[in-house]
Amino acid sequence: MHLEMKTQCEKCGAALAVDGKAYICSYECTFCPACALNMQGTCPNCGGELIRRPVRKNLNAGTQNNAQNSGLRIPAIKTWLIWVISFAVWTFIALAGTASIYELYRSMGNPMSFFNTLGLEFSQILTYAPLTPFVFVLAVRYPVQRANWVGRCLWYLAGGLVFSMAHVILRGLTPYGVWDSQARAWVSAIWDSHAHAFRVEWRTFEMLFFRNVVDDITGTYVPIVLIAHAVLYYRRFRDRELRASELQTQLAKSHLQALKSQLQPHFLFNTLHSISALMLTDVRAADRMMTRLSDLLRMSLENDALQITTLSRELEFVTAYLEIEKVRFGERLSIVLDIPSDTLDAQIPHLLLQPLVENAVRHGISRRSSEGEIQISSKHDERELYLRIKDNGPGIHTAEGRSGRDGLGLRTTRERLRTLYGDDHDLDIRSTPGCGLEVEIRLPFRVEGRPLIYELESKPAEPAL
Repeated sequence: MHLEMKTQCEKCGAALAVDGKAYICSYECTFCPACALNMQGTCPNCGGELIRRPVRKNLNAGTQNNAQNSGLRIPAIKTWLIWVISFAVWTFIALAGTASIYELYRSMGNPMSFFNTLGLEFSQILTYAPLTPFVFVLAVRYPVQRANWVGRCLWYLAGGLVFSMAHVILRGLTPYGVWDSQARAWVSAIWDSHAHAFRVEWRTFEMLFFRNVVDDITGTYVPIVLIAHAVLYYRRFRDRELRASELQTQLAKSHLQALKSQLQPHFLFNTLHSISALMLTDVRAADRMMTRLSDLLRMSLENDALQITTLSRELEFVTAYLEIEKVRFGERLSIVLDIPSDTLDAQIPHLLLQPLVENAVRHGISRRSSEGEIQISSKHDERELYLRIKDNGPGIHTAEGRSGRDGLGLRTTRERLRTLYGDDHDLDIRSTPGCGLEVEIRLPFRVEGRPLIYELESKPAEPAL
């Protein structure tokens, strides 16, 4: 997974081309060649060595492939359901029409047999039921679109004529197909009521077609086509919404893992720098730091795919990190934990406390010549969890606090909290010169697991520097 390449020099603000020449440190602080030369190859933010930024080729290949593979997945419409709905709807319409016509004739004083009315309505209306699924499926499969609307409209017009012919044939097969004025009764178009024999009355079918073609097309065929298009576009819209939601989920996962991948090597580089310095003065202490660093890295790898953890597990990780720092500082570093037991199961982001504690050590305790103290405390109410990290270092001077920028650990922590919680969180930094720095975090108080959106299924690739 590639992180977004910076397009601006962090020193002079000059624009940097994605495939242009630039220099970066291990934390991806990016500078133009002129600024890198003036700084003599050393990053002013972290003191690391500046190296040539590798040129990333085929940067858009993955995006193009994803675009090609992200076609809409239109769910298949169940055929049997269409048939059931068709017969159910037309049966209901036929029954409603039967009741309406029967009451109409009875109110006019010319009552009509209920069963004759029912047969007549079923002959005229229920014969649409076996034709509707075919029209619906064809309309869904071959919809009218901007690029083909002229040709498709002509095809649909021809389909309407075929639909009317099929309806006339089905209606003519029923005993209520046509009114016989001589017999004064409804008869079938394939039955000669006078000779009492089967005979196809082609003129009767022709008459029925021309009498019903307009009503069949405008009153039945076109509404079926419109309903099919409405259902199709609604399903496409829902599929696009689902796809967009999946892409947002994947983006959130990738963004969170990218931020976490920035944090994981952060303390490693600083610890290795401390070990390198101790190798010249205290080899045994450096060896102990290496041993505890391996334990810390093992804990980090075990939770590599985890974005949310409990406060107790996060404190175990922070304690392991502080054990490494205690080898370096000895009696100069004192840790005070004030963690009520009812907050130990609270859900917090993994690697939330470690960068903040590291900042307290690096910018607070390391600047004291006497004993330094770091306090880690927690409390909660019914809805919110409060975490506090405080040191007794020199704090931040007013000018520095106004003009200075957040370091990588603090900046990445802010982004992770914003991604995970939106506006439902706070990260406040309070400093009193000479009295230390205090960081307080407010999070929603939860003791249940977070949604799976933040639990990555596979081990992510290492970020490219």
